[in-house]
Amino acid sequence: MSRKPKKGYFVRGQFVAEGSELDLQYKAELKGTTGATKTDLKREMDALQKLGAELLTLRTDLFARLDLPEKLQDALAEARRITNFEGKRRQMQFVGKLMRKLDDDAVAAIQAALEEQHSGSAAEKLALHQAEHWRDRLIAGDEALAPWMQQFPDTDTQQLRALIRQARKDAPPEDKAAVSQGLAPRKGRAFRELFQLVREQMGAAQGHNEDPSDTNDEEDGHAP
Repeated sequence: MSRKPKKGYFVRGQFVAEGSELDLQYKAELKGTTGATKTDLKREMDALQKLGAELLTLRTDLFARLDLPEKLQDALAEARRITNFEGKRRQMQFVGKLMRKLDDDAVAAIQAALEEQHSGSAAEKLALHQAEHWRDRLIAGDEALAPWMQQFPDTDTQQLRALIRQARKDAPPEDKAAVSQGLAPRKGRAFRELFQLVREQMGAAQGHNEDPSDTNDEEDGHAP
């Protein structure tokens, strides 16, 4: 059975099928326009729908700052409530449609808010990693105490030493060998309290103490 030939035409020896991307491009040129092709529009639509999906993960404070159109806010709220896969997919298509009505400044603001949230998360993970590193060094050997106090002189030395000693004592027999090899034990109340102390001192030194009530007037005078 012979295949039905496609409708189209030839341009400079090349066959152009009707409705193809190249056909649309040629027709746009003939009209004197630079309109986007169907592929471009589809790509833009998918990108905006994906951006709308990322909005569902945005923190409340950052979301409120955007001051999005009420209809879009309602559509996003409905998308959060829907648990059915197909229903959620259709709702996100609607969100994408509303997203296409936003101007460039609004889209840029959304992207900036998402980037701010991502950067904040990365910074928090880095701070946690640094605190874990210092805790492990302090438990693993006394030689870490001097450099710690040099960087964080406001630390209560007696409390710090007591927590270190207790964390070492709390280590189960199988973990004591690990401590001697420079590894910290993973159990015990003192282990957790030492980590909290380390985090608080590092946060205060960087000027990012989350609870200002924990910092007295004298500490406020220290340079970060």
